[in-house]
Amino acid sequence: MRDKVELALAKIRPMLEKDGGSVELIDIDGSVVKVRLTGACRGCPMSQMTLKSGVERIIKQDIPEVTEVVAV
Repeated sequence: MRDKVELALAKIRPMLEKDGGSVELIDIDGSVVKVRLTGACRGCPMSQMTLKSGVERIIKQDIPEVTEVVAV
């Protein structure tokens, strides 16, 4: 599962890097993926929307067994 999540994150990173940010995988707890937004994404007021509408949507689309993506 970790490899699948890393592949999904690799799709997302270029979009985040264009805005000076990135995302890293911290942990997988059952069906919940824990990530950390870094760089410009870390303190951005839109980070929660980026997390849910971008990162979570793409991970869940690629890996249906994931139920939630949370920032830590």
